[in-house]
Amino acid sequence: MIKQILHAAAMCQSMFCALPFPYKGWDEKARGLMLVFLPLIGLEIGLIWAGLAWLLYFLSLPKLICGVILCAYPFFVTGFLHLDGFMDVVDAVRSWRSLDRKREILKDSHVGSFSVIACILLITAQFACFASLKSDAPIQILIFIPVVSRCCSAFAVTALPSMSTSQYASVERKKWMLMLLSFTLAIAIALGFFICGKYGFALLGCVIGYGLSLLRGYISLEGMNGDISGYALSIGELCSILIFVLL
Repeated sequence: MIKQILHAAAMCQSMFCALPFPYKGWDEKARGLMLVFLPLIGLEIGLIWAGLAWLLYFLSLPKLICGVILCAYPFFVTGFLHLDGFMDVVDAVRSWRSLDRKREILKDSHVGSFSVIACILLITAQFACFASLKSDAPIQILIFIPVVSRCCSAFAVTALPSMSTSQYASVERKKWMLMLLSFTLAIAIALGFFICGKYGFALLGCVIGYGLSLLRGYISLEGMNGDISGYALSIGELCSILIFVLL
């Protein structure tokens, strides 16, 4: 059992984070446990994100340069995995076709005009937010944003019925996993408020943004998969950054 847990943690790290990692193996039996470690990957990403922000402001770099780097970091550190899901879902949902056709578009490797436009708007909005960030804003909140977004992702993928084509369709759904993810989410939000005060509302914005976009994708495609998770995560994190800047 311990070996399976370690495999699940390593699989989660190598699949959802582009940082160098020595383990490249795959244990199908550990797939069901993999998502439990997703918030931990979020913590790793968030710590580097906040550290990067601190370094950029310490060096007193121009705000536009800081905006570009902080905007691009979450996409690069995940190997554009979630952004790819975002674009796939936009193409499928905005096609307004039948359910079968939308699911075909979801799996199509070609990029449509809807996803390109949406991607440009997403990145532009995220860049504008970081370029507008006040120098005295508590950048520690960046530690918690990826944790919250990945708690939401892991919970949604575990709790909601999957599409038959999803890699999670055969995963056994266990109540203790949902309880653990809920507890982790609550702790992350509570710590955000405790450390960053009113800026903790940015984490609630992430949950709301994730939930609303998840609802849009799930209802339109009548099922859950990793692409919808990436779509909702991208929008949820943008919502949290927007609230962070506006507070």
